[in-house]
Amino acid sequence: MTTIVTLNKPIIEDWLQQLADVMTDPGELLQLLQLDTHPELLKGKNARSLFPLRVPRAFVARMRKGDANDPLLRQVLTSSAEFTNPEDFITDPLAEQRTATPGLLHKYHNRALLLVKGSCAINCRYCFRRHFPYQDNQGNKKNWQLALDYIRQHPELDEIIFSGGDPLMAKDRELSWLIDELEKIAHIKRLRIHTRLPVVIPARITTALCQKFHASRLQIVLVTHINHANEIDNVLCDSMAKLKTKGVTLLNQSVLLRGVNDNVEVLAQLSNALFNAGILPYYLHVLDKVKGAAHFMVNDDEARRLINGLLGCISGYLVPRLVREIAGEKSKTPLALS
Repeated sequence: MTTIVTLNKPIIEDWLQQLADVMTDPGELLQLLQLDTHPELLKGKNARSLFPLRVPRAFVARMRKGDANDPLLRQVLTSSAEFTNPEDFITDPLAEQRTATPGLLHKYHNRALLLVKGSCAINCRYCFRRHFPYQDNQGNKKNWQLALDYIRQHPELDEIIFSGGDPLMAKDRELSWLIDELEKIAHIKRLRIHTRLPVVIPARITTALCQKFHASRLQIVLVTHINHANEIDNVLCDSMAKLKTKGVTLLNQSVLLRGVNDNVEVLAQLSNALFNAGILPYYLHVLDKVKGAAHFMVNDDEARRLINGLLGCISGYLVPRLVREIAGEKSKTPLALS
């Protein structure tokens, strides 16, 4: 049972227990899902040397046993395809490894990204930061102080984005301190939090965290990362409802992934499930060309066809914007639907 005392004191949270209960061995994951005799899946076990496998059992529980093509499994399971890399798939596709201060990316004019923590609850195989040098950008108070000093010196910034890794890997007391410090900077108006942790472990949305968001003078926007409707269950919906009642704006960004959601019907189901959970579909990203993820790529023409198909079967406000991120550009680049 979760015990809430205060944001400023150490507490034992159920989410931390779930976070510790992770699978790191592809063989164990396949055995649990009754897929340990599948030859093609077994061939991919060695890819964990390229990028470790990490998936909480709370997320594994939503996967279908015996289904080698389960869309949740495909996002996290090591694959032999990760050893095959076209020349244009590189380790730093968004040119992010030159930071303003350790862990701070000032990529856009009015907003900066603070890489609050370098780890995640789950390792997605298509992650565009799977090669990022987190060891040089550690999420600690020393680096946060440097980032805050930079933010104070740049009045053009009005929005800070907590990113990572996953920023909600930080404990409530750490997030509370960061929010308090940002609130002291007059030109910061909004805080955006990009996170996958509440999707894989919904218990991360604690009562204390919701109260902190509600009390803040900053406008809080939480952007979930959900790629398939099967990721959304009643527990996640309850966590999102807690945030909504505290005035948090909920958006979602997805990545278009071969074999996971490259289908009009699947994307329509996702948009409807998101909206039913109180989350507005925001972005559908074309895959960033990161080394090890080429097998997930969906080309631009196919991506446009999928969005045009969505426009014909769901309400316009449920259709996410199809975008690509290009290194050095001032914002995401929409893909024209010609």
